[in-house]
Amino acid sequence: MKELPTPTFPFSQLGLRAALWPAPHPVQDPSAIPVPQAAEPAGDTTGGISVSWARHQDDVRAAQRLRYEVFADEMGARLATPVEGHDIDLFDDFCEHLLVREVSTQRVIGTYRVLTPAQARRVGSTYSDTEFDLTRLRDLRERMVELGRSCVHVDHRQGGVILALWGALAGFMNRNKLDTMIGCASIPMSHNGVTSGDAAASIWRQLSATHMAPIQYHVQPRLPLPVHRLDNELDVEPPALIKGYLRLGAKVLGPPAWDPDFNSADLPMLMRIEDLPARYRKHFLGH
Repeated sequence: MKELPTPTFPFSQLGLRAALWPAPHPVQDPSAIPVPQAAEPAGDTTGGISVSWARHQDDVRAAQRLRYEVFADEMGARLATPVEGHDIDLFDDFCEHLLVREVSTQRVIGTYRVLTPAQARRVGSTYSDTEFDLTRLRDLRERMVELGRSCVHVDHRQGGVILALWGALAGFMNRNKLDTMIGCASIPMSHNGVTSGDAAASIWRQLSATHMAPIQYHVQPRLPLPVHRLDNELDVEPPALIKGYLRLGAKVLGPPAWDPDFNSADLPMLMRIEDLPARYRKHFLGH
């Protein structure tokens, strides 16, 4: 089993990502998260769950608590957070937050956050910019949203929650005349019983042969996972979320970045509405 090398960048109190990509301005007071206005509540209720957009700080806090539970408690991420038990970063203040709740308890069991082009300009970058050089995507940015912090409660990972999230996202894209989604899809360092980066290297080898985006959209990681030093011959399946993205027509933009804070390798992925298979287009968009 090969060990990952010591990172070449020092860790800081705000985490490695802050050292790589300084914040354009100080992190705002976490109590001052504004009410998102760009999206109307989805309000759909199906199979005992409801999906809606966060309308006030309590909604955002509920999403951040779920994120902490999944990323820190379950996956072992090292999170520098101003509020104990919550996953919070500087991008949260600028994002729309999509929530899936149990109807019976109103507990948040799934979430995504969405950074629109206008808000990306306000904050100065996307989260993905902190992990990858996205220069080749510059012509897409005006109609490109970033999806991030996707997570589903461990008791609700049978598919219904993620389908509800995707359906609301597709409607949001359609209403706002946006056509491209990007994001970092994480592969845990401990995946399918493999406790090093070998699983991520093997998944990258598989997908680089079958699901690469056109070369004009390729990006480079700022802190690459050292795939050339890892065993990439393992027969291992991608995480369920990545497999779902691929079924929706998503493409991989380049090799994975290493994210020590989240104990994961992150694949840059792009999905365009025009590439949705017909059955999913009809399901999500009705045409």
